[in-house]
This record gives sequence, C-alpha cells and structure tokens, in this order.
Amino acid sequence: MKIYRYILTALSAALLAFASSAQSPALQQADSSSRVISAGKAFLRPLQQRDSVLIADQLVYGFVLEGVEEGTRIALPDFSKEFTPGVEVISPWKIDTLKTVRKRRGTAPVKYNIEGGILVTSFDEGVYDLAPIALLKVSPDGASDTLVFEPERLEVWTMPVDTATFVPHDIKAQISYPLTFKELIPYILGVMLLAILIIAICYLVRFYRRRHDPEHARREPAHIIALRKLDQYRGDKMWEASKQKAFYSGITDVLREYISARYEFGAMEMTTAEIFSRMKSTDAPADLLAQVQELFERADFVKFAKFVASEQDNASALPLAVRFVTETYQAEIEAESKEETEK
Repeated sequence: MKIYRYILTALSAALLAFASSAQSPALQQADSSSRVISAGKAFLRPLQQRDSVLIADQLVYGFVLEGVEEGTRIALPDFSKEFTPGVEVISPWKIDTLKTVRKRRGTAPVKYNIEGGILVTSFDEGVYDLAPIALLKVSPDGASDTLVFEPERLEVWTMPVDTATFVPHDIKAQISYPLTFKELIPYILGVMLLAILIIAICYLVRFYRRRHDPEHARREPAHIIALRKLDQYRGDKMWEASKQKAFYSGITDVLREYISARYEFGAMEMTTAEIFSRMKSTDAPADLLAQVQELFERADFVKFAKFVASEQDNASALPLAVRFVTETYQAEIEAESKEETEK
C-alpha cells in the first residue's frame, strides 16, 4: 500500500507540473495512454561528505536515468512552491550528462545517461520523508511514460552538547596581537621622511632670512658684498641697447649701497650731485671720484633720457666700479694701519 501511495502522489505531482509548464510541440504530441513505471530509487547526496547530516548542510536530491534516446523530452516536477515540510529547496533542477553512448555502425540512436537533482537543506533537527520524484518522459516516437523514483529519508542532526560539562562563557574580547617590526617599517620611514622634510624647510627658511636680512649683510665687509654683486654684470651681453638701462642701474645701485655702508650716509636716497658733493670731504681720490661721477651721470642719461652709451663706455663701466671699491677699501686699511702705528 505504501508503494502505491508513493506512485499516486508522484503521478499527480508530475501531471500537475506537466500541465502548468510551457508545452512544446513534442510534448503536445505525447500519447494520452501514459504508463506509470517504477524507475528505482532516488539518490540523496550531501555536498560535504561526512558521517551524518547536520543543520544547514546542503544535499543533492535527484534521479539517474540510463539509456535515454536522443530527442527524448522530460517534464520535471515543480518543487519550488511545495516540498517536504521542514526541508527547503535552495536550487532548481540541474541536469547533467554522465555518459554518452554512440554507435559506430547502423542507425541506432545516440543514448545518454543523465542525472538530475535539486539542492535541499534543513534548519531543524528531525527525520523527514522527502517527496517522491515523478517525471514525464516522452520518447521521440511520441510514447510517454511517467517514471516514479522511490523517495529517500533525510535525518538532520545538531551538534551534541555535553550538558554535564558544558559551561557557558561570555563573549570574548577582540584579540590584540603584538606589532611586528615589519608592520612598524612604514611608520618609521614616514617619521624619518617627515623629520628630513622639517630639517630641509628650517634650513631653507634660515638661508632665505640670512640672505635677505640687512643685519646679516652688514656682518660681511661692504667691499666684499659690492664686489660679489658687481661680478654678476660681467660679459658684453649686458651692453645691448635693450639691456643698458638694467646694466647701468645695477652697477650704480651697487656703488650707492657700498658708499652708504662705507661712508655712512644715505646715498640711496640722494641724487648724483648730492652724493659726490658729500664725497669730496672723504678720503677717496679726487681723480677717481671724477671718473665715478661721470659714470653716474652717464647712467642717469641712459635711465632717464634713453641715451645709448658707446661700447667703449660700456667696457670701462664695470672695471671702473671695481677699481673704485678696491681703492677706497685699501685707503681705509691704510688709514687704520697708520692709526695703529701712531698709537
């Protein structure tokens, strides 16, 4: 009686799936006199091989057909809506070909050994009689058969707990592992690069301040500063008509700064006439002062009257400025030596 109950249940499920599925022309031609054939036992195979099935383990529940002729159509039951209570279907039917049998001679059709299955699982402990599998097979000649596979029993277990020795524990805190040197390398390199960057910035700021600080400039002798600046104007490229204004302005500005530092009066804010009127009372040689005054007057003409100096005047301008700085500085040294000898 039990086997008959399985057959009738499987037959009704197969016919229901067959009626609700999309009918292909080959299935529509199926013979109405379908036979119910017991096709053996279904298989139940866990994805994780172990001695028992635990909660949430996944298993493949399906069938194996051998010798299926090419062109055969199969209708499968729809287990997505209704299956064994307590067991869930998590993947639809999947059909795989296990073996292909081909005939080298004759007109015998190609035959296949196929396997079909669904993926099932359960989240409750217990014993479950799985629903039988019944499918409708329509041969290429139109003959139809209902194949019924004897169902399997699924036993689901939980992990056993020894209540005699079991002691509940609180949630453990997050494990903190000690830092390794390999993990510290990026931070060490970052600190070193930051330190190098800070040192470089401090050096550049200090260098800039020393270069542009008037007090620092006064620490060096005035003639050294003047000669260093005059050296920037060497070369005949500065004699071009378009550059003569910058050339003469630069030389005279250097001499004004030197005169201000050497003789301690504001030559930067004075005119040419005022400067050399004041310079007559200094120890500078008179003939040299006359030549330098002529250089300043020529520079005024170039700057304000668009005068173009000759190449001879241009060539003598820088040596004259250097000679003026050098001779006036030597005069200062001689005066200091004379004072020391008199003492």
